[in-house]
Amino acid sequence: MVAMTIMATGAATADNISIATPNTQMVLSANQGEDLRYLYYGARVTDQDVETIGSVESAYYSVYPAYGLYCQSEPAIAVTHADGSLATQLAVENVETTSETVSQPCVAGKGKTATVTRIKLKDTVYDFYVTVCYRTYADADVIETWTEITNNEKKAVKLRRFDSGFLPVRKGNVWVSHLSGSWSNEANVTEEPLTPGIMVIENKDGIRNAHTSHAEIMLSLDGKARENSGDIIGAALCYTGNYKIRIKTHDDESHQLFAGINEENSEYILAKGETFETPILAITYSREGLSGASRNFHKWGRNYQLAHGDQERRILLNSWEGIYFGINEDAMDQMMEDIASMGGELFVMDDGWFGTKYQRNSDNAALGDWDVDERKLPNGIGILVDDAKKHGIDFGIWIEPEMTNTTSALYEEHPDWIIKSPLREAIPGRGGTQLILDMANPEVQDFAFSIVDNLMQADPEISYIKWDANMSVNNHGSQYLTADKQSHATIEYHRGLVNLCKRIREKYPDLTIQDCASGGGRVNWGFLPYFDEFWTSDNNDALQRIYMQWGTSYFFPAIAMGAHIGASPGHQTFRLIPLKFRIDVAMSGRLGMEIQPKTLSEEERELCRNTIADYKKIRPVVQFGDIYRLVSPFDNLGVASLMYVSEDKSQAAFYWYKIGHFMNEHLPRVRMAGLDPDKNYKITELNRIDNEPLAFEGKTFSGAFLMANGLEIPYNHNVDYHKNTSWASRILYLCEE
Repeated sequence: MVAMTIMATGAATADNISIATPNTQMVLSANQGEDLRYLYYGARVTDQDVETIGSVESAYYSVYPAYGLYCQSEPAIAVTHADGSLATQLAVENVETTSETVSQPCVAGKGKTATVTRIKLKDTVYDFYVTVCYRTYADADVIETWTEITNNEKKAVKLRRFDSGFLPVRKGNVWVSHLSGSWSNEANVTEEPLTPGIMVIENKDGIRNAHTSHAEIMLSLDGKARENSGDIIGAALCYTGNYKIRIKTHDDESHQLFAGINEENSEYILAKGETFETPILAITYSREGLSGASRNFHKWGRNYQLAHGDQERRILLNSWEGIYFGINEDAMDQMMEDIASMGGELFVMDDGWFGTKYQRNSDNAALGDWDVDERKLPNGIGILVDDAKKHGIDFGIWIEPEMTNTTSALYEEHPDWIIKSPLREAIPGRGGTQLILDMANPEVQDFAFSIVDNLMQADPEISYIKWDANMSVNNHGSQYLTADKQSHATIEYHRGLVNLCKRIREKYPDLTIQDCASGGGRVNWGFLPYFDEFWTSDNNDALQRIYMQWGTSYFFPAIAMGAHIGASPGHQTFRLIPLKFRIDVAMSGRLGMEIQPKTLSEEERELCRNTIADYKKIRPVVQFGDIYRLVSPFDNLGVASLMYVSEDKSQAAFYWYKIGHFMNEHLPRVRMAGLDPDKNYKITELNRIDNEPLAFEGKTFSGAFLMANGLEIPYNHNVDYHKNTSWASRILYLCEE
């Protein structure tokens, strides 16, 4: 939840509105009785520029284009009015600027002041209104925009399109960077020039909205994007449900960016007197390339859009890949003892702990029956919480509150609670039996709340919940909504989900909750005010993780990115990767383990102990520092590299991964970024496995030298012959001398 600094008129004309963050600015033309139009968006300008900008920048584009007049244009809103008319024409009625206090219970910025400007537009014929809203903060270079659509006509109107926002981007050599993928292959980066036509990025999953595509994009205004130079506009739609991003390139002077709820099969009947609020569209501008735009999103997110974004994340062991459904008290105690002995801070018991009438031994039964399976855990959850305390760590647990199975007592009692077309059979998902509970139904929301509430009431020292969602909507419909509101099904589901999350956070503000959905299916800023982190992917293969975590970092900070040390061979790719490499990749996010510790040798255990100790040294830099991506794995140069730098530039963590393995190869030397050129930095390698330290170990270099030249990283590790592999990775800790 962010706000925007709006300098109402200042030196501008009386009808110009200037909206500014510390380094960016938007100027709008808001003449009363006329269309609200864009004048400028980009770097911060002077008051004199604001005064004269209208003379050089043509106010050609409407801020919120409506369908009906000039029908060849792409609209942000399309309405069927109460009398059947499809034409809408909006004009400025008034402008209001206010200060608001951030009230989101778990964000670091709670209590800070935001500046909010609302520009009220009225249809020139009908009692139909659209209020275009903006919010900024004085310490974040992100502008949030959304709309509030109000119907005061005599009868209901139908919203056929209702975007959150629109932005024209001047034509030139403009490229778009966006994220796509699939389960266990999330967040791959695609870069391409914008060409004539309409580019559409959308989601129709209904439940999870970040597997196959992401609701965020970067636009490079001066050719193919570079990481640390060049002009970038970033946009992120903060919504938990189906979305659509459109970029239209027609015969005019600008590319036209639209973003909002996916309107397909979701026409909204807006009752007389009702207001529909669209989700936030967050936009940023940077002259420091992709990494600069990422830094803007990360800082804004940590402060205003991520639960507990100012608190360090704990190092955890999750039970899933170590034991899967084979939950029992002895196994849990053993894993807790193991992670504690290596310096970890949290143990999370994953799927398989519940089910009474039907036992949860696979993914085809018992969802919804959230009673402890006493055949596995005869002493309940409490004994596990006590065991964790005995080992000096915290305890967490897995749930999937939005789902049930046909093989469950819940479904037998409440078949009317599931999502499906009222007159059709349900279409199950995972395991051949999984179904989705309809969050549009208040009774379902109460039930889902009781899952968390009952766990916490019984065992208040549970400190972490992994919240999963493993199914798509297979059969559109709601048994709760009336026949005339079936097109509202997905919108009402996500309204209900957000209401549920708010209710949980109001009662349990200190609880850590992970956002998981078959891995990275819910990596979206719309979820994160209620979640502390997300599970980046179910795939723990370290090589593939480099790519997925790289793309994810475009918009989301390391503090929220669950990154675990997995097994070798990997449980998804079956690739054999040395422990050192797996560790070094996981240490670039929120470090955790997804492994069975008892299978580790004593030498591997010692490496893990050292790893966790080293991560604790750099944890503040990684989780709160500024990201600088240096060499992209997607550039196929045989290496990938990034770094995090503390805000005061006194410390940094540098990561280097060899991702191609060939004889006599030549890899680029990586120049660092983000350091203070006038500071001197001592170099220390972390997680060292080499028999001899690197040539620059313990030596001091100026920030200017490291950014101009970098350091020559050996392509291989200096280890005993029988320990040689084709893999190599390095983490360097830089500390001001």
